[in-house]
Amino acid sequence: MRVLLDANVLFPTVMREVLLGCARAGLLQPLWSPRILEEWRRAAGRKGPAAAAAVGVEIALVTAAWPEAAVLPDPEVEAALWLPDANDVHVMAAALAGQAEVLMTLNARDFPTRILAKHGLLRRDPDGFLAELAVETAVVADAVAVAHRRAEQASGADQPLRPLLKRAGLPRLGRALAEGEKR
Repeated sequence: MRVLLDANVLFPTVMREVLLGCARAGLLQPLWSPRILEEWRRAAGRKGPAAAAAVGVEIALVTAAWPEAAVLPDPEVEAALWLPDANDVHVMAAALAGQAEVLMTLNARDFPTRILAKHGLLRRDPDGFLAELAVETAVVADAVAVAHRRAEQASGADQPLRPLLKRAGLPRLGRALAEGEKR
């Protein structure tokens, strides 16, 4: 499944690591444009120089791991598109250029379902998407475990999983994983 990842799902570290862990396992093929990566860089840069340096390394790593993920929107197609926020049109254009099936974003308001559907795109939020996948496959739990270990290493402290996922914007995923453990 080809999934365009908006900058707002790349910037939260845990969310990105879970999504890309699923990509490594073959559950999705990530897509992004240079402009989306630049938005990610700017958002992280607002947290200070250390974050700006770290995101530069992260971007280099993801572009090396998924060289085929980079898509360049057609300027003519982009000019013909409309969304409630004109600043988001480039994201939809990138999804179309990459022949994405899914546009993954946290910004539901500016990506109306009916507009995306006209272009063959489905908008998904990462929490619902990952929670559904977690019910179907253990691969998601494995990706979460890796992201969890990295978060604990980065913080130098224990991070209870459900609160970590909740802070990362993935509360439904946390519930789905907890319910799966009970079975």
